[in-house]
Amino acid sequence: MAERGSRTVRDLRVGNRATVLQRLYFGGPMSRQALGPATGLSSGSISNVVAELTADGLLEEAGVVESDGGRPRTLLRVAPSSGRLIGVDVGETRVRVEAFDLALKELARTERPLTDSGHDVELIVRHIREGVAEVAAEAGIASGAGPGFLLGVGVGVPGIVDRDDSGATVVHGQTIGWDAVPLEAMLRDAVELPVGTAYFVDNGARALGQAEMWFGSGRGARDAAIVLIGSGVGACVVTGGVIHGGARGGPAEWGHLTVSVRGRRCRCGARGCLEAYAGAEALLERWQEAGGQLPPGADEESGVSALLAAAHPDDDTAPDPVAAAVLDETAEYLGAGISDLVNLFGPERVLVGGWAGLRLGPHLLPAVREYTTAYALRHPAARVAVDLGQLGPDAVTVGAATLPLADFFTRGGRRRTAVARTEEGAAGAPDWQAVLEGRGVR
Repeated sequence: MAERGSRTVRDLRVGNRATVLQRLYFGGPMSRQALGPATGLSSGSISNVVAELTADGLLEEAGVVESDGGRPRTLLRVAPSSGRLIGVDVGETRVRVEAFDLALKELARTERPLTDSGHDVELIVRHIREGVAEVAAEAGIASGAGPGFLLGVGVGVPGIVDRDDSGATVVHGQTIGWDAVPLEAMLRDAVELPVGTAYFVDNGARALGQAEMWFGSGRGARDAAIVLIGSGVGACVVTGGVIHGGARGGPAEWGHLTVSVRGRRCRCGARGCLEAYAGAEALLERWQEAGGQLPPGADEESGVSALLAAAHPDDDTAPDPVAAAVLDETAEYLGAGISDLVNLFGPERVLVGGWAGLRLGPHLLPAVREYTTAYALRHPAARVAVDLGQLGPDAVTVGAATLPLADFFTRGGRRRTAVARTEEGAAGAPDWQAVLEGRGVR
């Protein structure tokens, strides 16, 4: 870590720009006068930074507020149109690509299903190439550095994201047959984007976790665990506000925690992994083994819906005891797995997300909470709340888009290439809040 005295004037300027950008982005519109106390910067520094960011097209006016006995004060906000982001979710059953403005308003989206060919690397790269080209055209993403400039492409993937000896990003996805796949290099060769466009590849659970911590149910928490349940399961852990679970695996591979010695065979090849009991793929296998019947031609999503309908029918039909027993056993395994996160990291919140987690959650969450408490130590269990994520079943694409957004903040907004209300309430909620409110009910 560099000593404080070794920071250059440029470092200080970048840090000041980053401080102002993040305060306005996450806190909502604010005047120059209010930015000083909110950021701890001097009035002179605020004036200089605001002038720079405005000249760069990153800030815009957002109305005025009355001040006590003085002239009205102009509110500033980060301009949503000043940049574009692309998020890619390489999921278990599909590749989803979305384009966003800086407020994370969706500008375009597309999906490519994954069928018999599974996660063939060349196929995945082709899906991403075609998807990025489609959303870039629909969103009017420009190739220059003006409005509409693409800040970067974030990609959430299953598996461990690491770097090889040369520093290049590689992906180890044991459950999908990937061994040190140089995904970033392959995308640079295959995807037609402006020269110098930055790619950010990370574990999908960590991307989801960052989105929930920034914009969703984790906002305001310092210590949390975000659980992703889809075909498989994963997690990321936040301690002291720092998000873990990306490079080199870490808690992102929570699904391969052993919960039953010599238990069911997992997709990774080992026995007794949590994923072999709690992921949607394993859940449906266990239901069928117990005598359950999937609808003809059902995929995982329709299969989970059928299982829930059998265990919790909408009409007067009696619940299927086999389906109910499979779901209760799943809740116990999830509670046991979450208790390990509680015992190891002591989070104040555990958030359950992912398409399967959000679909199962309303039915399983009460039992999951009970089993978590039963398996965890009393002290850490007493301070944790287990709830659902807020950003919807496709939140990994939002999380993937936050990867270049985080880099944008770190750089102080530098590219890698060349109505009256009280001032404290400013002009209300930040732009991203209104944009993302509806995602969870889509």
